[in-house]
This record gives sequence, C-alpha cells and structure tokens, in this order.
Amino acid sequence: MDAFKLVTRNTIEIVTEEELRSLLLKSKKRVYAGYEPSGEIHLGHLVTVNKLIDLQEAGFEVIVLLADLHAFLNRKGTMKSIRELADYNKKCFEGLGLKNVKFILGSDLQLDRNYELLVFQLSQQITLNRATRSMDDVGRQMDHPTVSQMIYPIMQMTDIAMLEVDAAVGGIDQRKIHMLAREHLINFGYPAPVCIHSPILNGLDGKKMSSSQGNYISVADSEDEIRKKCQKAFCPPEITENPILQIYQYHIFPRISSVSIRRPAKFGGDRTYSSYEELENAYKKSEIHPLDLKKTCGEYLCEILSSVRDYLH
Repeated sequence: MDAFKLVTRNTIEIVTEEELRSLLLKSKKRVYAGYEPSGEIHLGHLVTVNKLIDLQEAGFEVIVLLADLHAFLNRKGTMKSIRELADYNKKCFEGLGLKNVKFILGSDLQLDRNYELLVFQLSQQITLNRATRSMDDVGRQMDHPTVSQMIYPIMQMTDIAMLEVDAAVGGIDQRKIHMLAREHLINFGYPAPVCIHSPILNGLDGKKMSSSQGNYISVADSEDEIRKKCQKAFCPPEITENPILQIYQYHIFPRISSVSIRRPAKFGGDRTYSSYEELENAYKKSEIHPLDLKKTCGEYLCEILSSVRDYLH
C-alpha cells in the first residue's frame, strides 16, 4: 500500500489532500493527536491510535499530547486525578502499539510564557460565538458553557503551533477547532496544519459511544468481558451504522490481514476474507449470520487487545 492510501484509509476527510501529498514528499514531517485523560481507553480512541500507527509507517514523527489541562478546562476532574489517568493512558497507548513516539504532558507545554502569549493573541481574533461553536461536539455540558471551555479551542490551536507539527489527527468532532487553527495560525507566522479526520464510531448498542452508557469495549476488559459484550452487541442486517462491522473495518482489518469465520459445514463451513470489503459484501448477502459475525469479532478483539493487557500487567 502506498503512503497516501495508508494515511487516508479509514478517514472521512483530509484538509487538504493536495497539501498531504506534498507533505508526504518531505523527509521530515511531524503529526500529533491529543487525548484528554478522562477515563478508560476504549475502541473509540483506537481509531486515531491506528491512524497514528499508519502515519508513523508512512514516515511521520508522531507526537501524542496527553492533554491534562484540556481535560481540566473541560471539567473532567481535578488536576491530581487527571494526572494519574494520564500516566495510565500512556501505558495503554504503548500497549496498543504506539512505540517510539513522543509523549508530551499538556501542562509541561502549556504553562510556558510564549505559549500563553500566543493564546492571548489568538483570543483577540476569535469571537465568543466561533469559540462556542467549535466546542459543540467536544465540550461537556455545553448548554451552560464555562469560560474555561472557550479557552480550550484556542489552546488546541496553540498546541499545533508550539509542537511545530505539520499535521493534526482527530475525530470529525475536532473539525471546527482544526479549521480555526488553519484560519488563524497563519496570521502569526505558523503554517496551516494538514487535518486528518476519522469517523466517530457507534457504541455497541448502535447509539453514541459514551462512558456513562457503558456501551464500549475498554482495552483493559478481560477476554470474557470482550466476548460477552460482542455477543450482546447490536448487529442489524443493514450495513450502515452497524457497530460490529465498524469494529471489523476500523480495528480488526487494519491490524490483521485476513479474518476467518469458523462454523460447522451444515451452516456453510469456514470462510476466510482478506479484506473488509469482502466481509461486508458477504454479510450484505446474508452469507454470514449475525451471531457468527459477533462471535468472530470477539475472538479477534481478544487477540488484538491481548498486548495491552500483557503490557499493563
């Protein structure tokens, strides 16, 4: 797979593709993703983790920002509790395969004098309305936003500048913040970052993935928990918005070259699929029963996540 296909697979938007192609030609290039330490690392995080691994393979230097101050501004806990989670999250990321990357704690970067000055300069250019709208998809309790949450997007823009990265990775919920960065950083002599956006996947119940709903698989779940959660998961005959198929597309096939469905001969016998498209097409034709799809999903997830459990213990 060529570098462009590798970097763009399983994304839903690149801003812009032309800039990315030019960036891929450079010998030195840096990319980052930021993560709020706010709980367990789960399959929602793994989408961007997989993308960072793709980018590393394509020749990028990868930076992971453990955004403790962002989590604090977004009302995710005390600085002490957030810092403890940041250490735990780092271990989870390493267990998932983010090796030979640079981990940076947000507060180590963001309390610098020059950093704060750029935050203030950007805050003079961005209206309260733009800042609020940029937080709509990522902020907590945005019906009653706090001043701290208006600082959040401006700090994220400043992260991009001060980390001196060429590209930023995030879910599509980060888009509005990234567009602010592209629009305003150039006014202070910083390049507009290439933005690589991944989808926001459904929870196991087919609804929005949420820690409060418990509709996710944590990387620290036991094998029994993973299997049980997959067996109970929503898996409709339809292809779109099917959380089990999403797991195959975004988590299993990026890490495993082929998937085998094991079943008795009277139910069609074993079948092996060398791409997600093959698997999806077979399911669409009802050649795979939902129970077989879910059972197999659980087994492959156990295999993929075993490295994290081993690393944590």
